Amino acid sequence: MTHQYRPHVGDFSNIVCFKAVITGVEDTLGTDGAAVVFIRAGRVRGHSLARELGVSHTALPTPELAPLLNTALGASGTRLCAVTRSYEDAGRIIIETRETVCSAGEPQGSPRECTFTLGAVWGALEEITGRSYLGRHIASVLRGSDTDTFEFTPLD
Repeated sequence: MTHQYRPHVGDFSNIVCFKAVITGVEDTLGTDGAAVVFIRAGRVRGHSLARELGVSHTALPTPELAPLLNTALGASGTRLCAVTRSYEDAGRIIIETRETVCSAGEPQGSPRECTFTLGAVWGALEEITGRSYLGRHIASVLRGSDTDTFEFTPLD
């Protein structure tokens, strides 16, 4: 990250504060309403991120998506999550993540979905490929998976 927006406290905030935003919005809008808001906010961020990286409409090969997104969203970037793998399966794009901000601190068995993280990866994918997708969170570390896994089905 090349910018420093807050010279005294740094650019990163605490997960506890971010999670308080999530639960506060859920309390106000309900779980489904909050999911719509956070997915959309994530998608806007993902589109912007891909433009910042200069990879808009480059149609990178699917296996190259994970390292690119991990550099931007992982420990060297914004620290939203670690993006560990990207591949195609039956025409869908699968992206695996770990240590998502959405799952952090949640107890095993929690129904929490990775709404903002899903949206950020979704938006970046759309901006990179120039295609529209339907995104879903299909596996969760909170419910027995090794990764938070997102599936993207092309709509065009």
